[in-house]
Amino acid sequence: MSTEPRVPPAAALATAVVAVSAGAILVRLSEAPSSVAAFYRVLFTTLPLLPVALWRNREEFGQIRRRDLAFAALAGVALALHFAAWFESLEWTSVAASVTLVQAQPVFVALGAWVLLRERVTRRMVAGIAVAVGGMIAMSVGDLLGGVLVGPRPLYGNGLALFGAVTAAGYVLAGRSLRQRISIIPYAVVVYGVCTATLLLIVVAEGHSLSGYPAREWALFAGLALGPGLFGHTVLNWALAHVESSVASVSLLGEPVGATALAFLLLAEVPTPATLAGGVVVLAGIALTSTGTAG
Repeated sequence: MSTEPRVPPAAALATAVVAVSAGAILVRLSEAPSSVAAFYRVLFTTLPLLPVALWRNREEFGQIRRRDLAFAALAGVALALHFAAWFESLEWTSVAASVTLVQAQPVFVALGAWVLLRERVTRRMVAGIAVAVGGMIAMSVGDLLGGVLVGPRPLYGNGLALFGAVTAAGYVLAGRSLRQRISIIPYAVVVYGVCTATLLLIVVAEGHSLSGYPAREWALFAGLALGPGLFGHTVLNWALAHVESSVASVSLLGEPVGATALAFLLLAEVPTPATLAGGVVVLAGIALTSTGTAG
């Protein structure tokens, strides 16, 4: 049974949004294969959690039901596919388009929450999702038509990002259900562990090396784990025990806005007026959906 959290869930979601906004920039700065960067991001996120799990939560692992363990494993596979597809998309399209399209997940989360979790989706939430997705489309159109660098194969990259959105929705939905029964550290260790193993299989299948990278790359891998990993997804997992999955997912639509701003400052990807306007609409959709949560 959930108790009143000491940290406001809204503050946790805001922290997660700021942290994940840096993810695309770090991936773009890395010269390692995208699947290798994804693997080390999740591995380095998981390793600091293991001593805590063994010290404070050892007994809880034995109490996880087999059915919940199976769903946690599925969440880990979905997360791995999300990272693999999204990291690769950044090789082919712009930061603004990739990060915006991967956040189309609220559409799939809202539908899945209604069908699978019996969560009520109010008219206000539906309107908020529609407004936010409309802003995402405006950002993508502005990116394509405004003369911004869109990458060598933008349609392919955009398709990968959209696939990443579908798999991310599955991950969020599984977390919303399981986090009602499993505390954050055991849940994160199981999901991240399965995610790491799945990404390792992808790296091996693609024939990439796990070693031989310069110090700069290892620093980027560590940055991906510390920022988007620990302060992003792990904080989001904590918040999922206290807010509905649709609200948590739509709140992450703030990521395209933050990532677009960072891409402008660090990568000289200049957003068009349409992209900026779309970002404002995205934020409006987040506010509308957050205030439309069913009581």
